[in-house]
Amino acid sequence: MNRHQPVFEATDTPATGAGCAAVPFAASEAFAPTPAAARARLAAVRAGDYARSRNHLDGAVTRLSPYLTHGLLDLAEVVASLRKRHHLPLTHKLVQELGWRAYFQHSWRHRGAAIFDDLHPGPLPAAAYARELPADLRRGATGVPVIDQAVRTLYASGYLHNHARMWLASYTVHVRKVHWRAGADWMFAHLLDGDLASNHLSWQWVAGTGSAKPYLFNAENVARYAPPAWHSPGTVIDTTYAVLDALAHSPQRRGAEPGAHPAVDEPPLFAAPPAEGFTAPDAATVAGRTVWLVHPWALADPPAGTLPVAVLDTRWHARWPWSAQRWAFVGARMHAIASLRWMAPAPELVAALRPAAQVRGWYNPHLDDPAWAALRLPLPPSAFADPDRACRSFSAYWTHVLKHAPPGALPQGVLSND
Repeated sequence: MNRHQPVFEATDTPATGAGCAAVPFAASEAFAPTPAAARARLAAVRAGDYARSRNHLDGAVTRLSPYLTHGLLDLAEVVASLRKRHHLPLTHKLVQELGWRAYFQHSWRHRGAAIFDDLHPGPLPAAAYARELPADLRRGATGVPVIDQAVRTLYASGYLHNHARMWLASYTVHVRKVHWRAGADWMFAHLLDGDLASNHLSWQWVAGTGSAKPYLFNAENVARYAPPAWHSPGTVIDTTYAVLDALAHSPQRRGAEPGAHPAVDEPPLFAAPPAEGFTAPDAATVAGRTVWLVHPWALADPPAGTLPVAVLDTRWHARWPWSAQRWAFVGARMHAIASLRWMAPAPELVAALRPAAQVRGWYNPHLDDPAWAALRLPLPPSAFADPDRACRSFSAYWTHVLKHAPPGALPQGVLSND
């Protein structure tokens, strides 16, 4: 499998032009693409309730991920704000969970495209897994309520609670025997907050190719953390963990539950937004100016005195098409930030920026075309003490973070650099 090419390809994906313009791109009601909405979400975090309730689908989770993924908030800003406002040590569960996001980015920077392949062998040889999702799973018609509810929620909102993501991934890989990469590509395409590192490495963690053992769940676990409509008694997951572990290590592939089940249509994916408002690059419009580069992962307000230029790499989006909801989020924000909005392959975008006096902005690993390197953009500030070498596990990464914590960041008696 080409590690850069999604297993799931939308064969009806329009490119630019009239085909896209006819598509109604409705924004998610839950996530307004504005700095004010991002700051309001950050201010609403209930750190004291997070550790107690975060595993419940109605728990006090932050729902900050779309704003972090798209750069309306940066991780260092969020961690600093939460620690200051709630007096949180680095060992607090909320800070540690944000540390997972930093760790996944750390892994991507050091491993590169290797994160799209098995990091190590899983419960079964890779050949034992299918490379396409079954139609019933894609349409939320498996007959397992927790799975079908998760699929419907994903399509409707572009967002899933982390526990629901884990359940969906575990069922896909260990019960239906679909390779994690196929599932990860499919979920990424429909997520409003899709981040290749967080998404794909989380699927590897569930699959057991990026962790010591596969992640499993059963109907009892669902009943504990999800509302009644998600409960799944009498289904394939209504069994013991010993049975589920044996199934994960067996090449036996289970199908949908017996009988007919209501289905939903999978929303289409698009390789570009509606063409209106985006043009080909025009070097003359930036000549001699200080440009602030706006891209889908850097949508914060530009600094004063700069010329914001929003860019979309058409080759990247051809490989990783998005839902209409995500295009609406990104497109609306780009229109609010920049009057210059360019859409072209990365080499053409970079070439058109050369006459600028200076190009400023933030780098992000999603800018994976080698042409971007010519701009020499820095990474955003790090939220934690980032190791120079790749850490093979989150435990090793977090030990480094705690060891190099600044004075006062840890409770007394916890490992530090003192």
